[in-house]
Amino acid sequence: MGKRRIGGKIILLKIHQTQQSEFISLCDSELIGKIFEEGKTCLEVRKSFYDGHKLDEQEFEKNLKKASSLNIVGEESIKFVLKKKLILKEDIKKIQNIPFAILVIFT
Repeated sequence: MGKRRIGGKIILLKIHQTQQSEFISLCDSELIGKIFEEGKTCLEVRKSFYDGHKLDEQEFEKNLKKASSLNIVGEESIKFVLKKKLILKEDIKKIQNIPFAILVIFT
């Protein structure tokens, strides 16, 4: 669960744990609470799902690598995950010009 400032913007990280796995939501802070719709597709950036707490970068990366899935929303968050080579450009979709990606990790 963390907030990380990248390039002047805050990226939020939240870890969700279930009995079977851990998944992570990663989001640009300015998108929290917004809803994006395009055709039949809807992306709701809920505070309960995306808002987190501050972490340092080492812990941030460690938590990302332990995840069984990753939900990423926003330009800065996508750039950060691309830089870490956790997703490919082909994995990125857009809704109302907001980039997002969902990554499922099989181990």
